[in-house]
Amino acid sequence: MDIDLNCDLGEGCPYDAELMPLITSANIACGFHAGDAAMAHTALRLAAQYGVQAGAHPGFPDREHFGRRELARSETQVFEDCVYQIGALAGLARAVGTSLRYVKPHGALYNLACRDDAYARPIVEAACLFGLALMALPESRLEALSVGRCPFIREGFADRRYLPDGSLVPRSQPDACVTDPVEAVQQAEWLLRQRRVRTLCVHGDNPQAVAFVRALREALLGQGVAIRKF
Repeated sequence: MDIDLNCDLGEGCPYDAELMPLITSANIACGFHAGDAAMAHTALRLAAQYGVQAGAHPGFPDREHFGRRELARSETQVFEDCVYQIGALAGLARAVGTSLRYVKPHGALYNLACRDDAYARPIVEAACLFGLALMALPESRLEALSVGRCPFIREGFADRRYLPDGSLVPRSQPDACVTDPVEAVQQAEWLLRQRRVRTLCVHGDNPQAVAFVRALREALLGQGVAIRKF
């Protein structure tokens, strides 16, 4: 059994350089919800240095709330937002001699697109335009609309809790996040076997992110799980 480890980076948090050697995929912020061109450029250079595959992490234009507030946007607006962000990051990737592999929407855009076709459709269109895979929750609207259009990577979250319907517990609830690596490994095993995920997300904005990811890696390797790119 093997699993990819992905992490949201380039968001202005101080742990990118320490996290990059511990992961296999980097979801790099495109500047709308967090980060900027310099941060993205630095993250892409680090990814190339450590052999980590890079993906675009587009979000709502809402830096004040870190892209975690749901916004009413038309399909055209979501498409334009995503194409603009992915295109910019693709250019920076080319500048460091690498290329993007996938798209993973951020925060509220991710959650809305997982359940609402009006947000899912333009993201799928944007991924297709750039010839990229799409990463999101299993059995989501993003997965359904990707069929026959673009490759889909099933994602699970090691550091977020789930509702019975397979969606994530909202961050507004006090028990939304998993902080114990032992619990995270148990959840990862469930995600691998029951949800058939191909990649596990760990968030780079967690103050304990480095220690958490190290402990998670060690525990997974101890269970015989190989950590490699999807």
